[in-house]
Amino acid sequence: MSNYKIGLDFAKQLDQKDELSKYRNQFHIPKDKHGNDLIYMTGNSLGLQPKATKEYIHQELEDWANLGVEGHTEAKNPWLPYHEFLTESMAKIVGAKPIEVVVMNTLTTNLHLMMVSFYKPTKSRYKILIESDAFPSDKYAVESQLRHHGFDDKEGLILWKPRKGEELLQYEDLETIMQTQGNKIALIMIGGVNYYTGQFFDLKRIATLGHKHGCMVGFDCAHGAGNVELHLHDSGADFAIWCTYKYLNSGPGSLAGCFVHERHAYNKDLTRFTGWWSHNKQTRFNMRLEFDVLPGAEGWQLSNPPILSMAAIKASLDIFNKVGFEKLVEKSKMLTGYFEFLLSQLGEDTIKIITPSNPNERGCQLSIQVKNADKTLHHKLTKEGVISDWREPDVIRCAPAPLYNSFQDVFQMVEKLKKILN
Repeated sequence: MSNYKIGLDFAKQLDQKDELSKYRNQFHIPKDKHGNDLIYMTGNSLGLQPKATKEYIHQELEDWANLGVEGHTEAKNPWLPYHEFLTESMAKIVGAKPIEVVVMNTLTTNLHLMMVSFYKPTKSRYKILIESDAFPSDKYAVESQLRHHGFDDKEGLILWKPRKGEELLQYEDLETIMQTQGNKIALIMIGGVNYYTGQFFDLKRIATLGHKHGCMVGFDCAHGAGNVELHLHDSGADFAIWCTYKYLNSGPGSLAGCFVHERHAYNKDLTRFTGWWSHNKQTRFNMRLEFDVLPGAEGWQLSNPPILSMAAIKASLDIFNKVGFEKLVEKSKMLTGYFEFLLSQLGEDTIKIITPSNPNERGCQLSIQVKNADKTLHHKLTKEGVISDWREPDVIRCAPAPLYNSFQDVFQMVEKLKKILN
């Protein structure tokens, strides 16, 4: 939709027409000291709490109080198979088959577990390719894997960089790297949506290119899961990981998700770190048997899962199920398109949006570069009741999340920015 208009009345009209606007009431919106809703634009960092979360967690606390250990089998939602209650919903969100998905551990832990299996360096093929401005945790993790295998972490890391004076990455440059160094690269590990620019990569294109050159390919989808349609199965990627506390609203530091493509599901010869939760469910409690790995992504689990964290994830996924992910993405494109339209009224001499303008190459986040600004701008916005996210040197990241942000939120945020800049 490109026929956006300026003015508050138009924002109100869009909210009235929006069939998903009712879901905003299902979330706790942070308020200022006068009790007014703050304009919350950081679902890309921590999603808001669904009001139902408290009940979901309370149910498990009650069952623990009343049943003790028997809750593993007798709880309303028995704890032994609890992670399975999340699998189908999560698979839908990331575009995977249930056998390819499991909720477990935290993001970087899962990345390391995946690299145990899918980073298989040899003397001649040991390098790891990542985007130059990858999220720091990913960079630290892959550097530590290089060191662990006895390689130099600077020499073994290949960076896919933007061109001089540009922010976004070009696929042609990746193709050039692969043509010249593809035979030395063991693993390509890219952030599916870049945390800084908001650029959403063509996962299938990258995976196909990597496999053509004999590399393993994985994606960190922390900024993609619950935000864009990832189509992980169709992408052909070997693995992917993501957290659930951003767009999936599961609470600070909550559990993460993991995808392993089904072509690896029954390969028992893959190197992996194991624990009792990756062992055959039927014989798991017969403690004296040799290890018998579960098929699919479940076969990478280590420990029995933290139920209270999973209850919060379930609360959020149940909302996603009700809404339907396609509808969310459709609203997201409208919301961010409207945001982009309003920002463009401020003039290119004032701000520059470094996120791709093509809606299929981004999620809901816009990264706004403000000319001659420093962090004081961010502080002023915060004072005005806008919760946004500052990234050095000069970028404000704003992500209007379609589940709880309104068109009026977007309008008010731009009005406040305009007021500060003037």
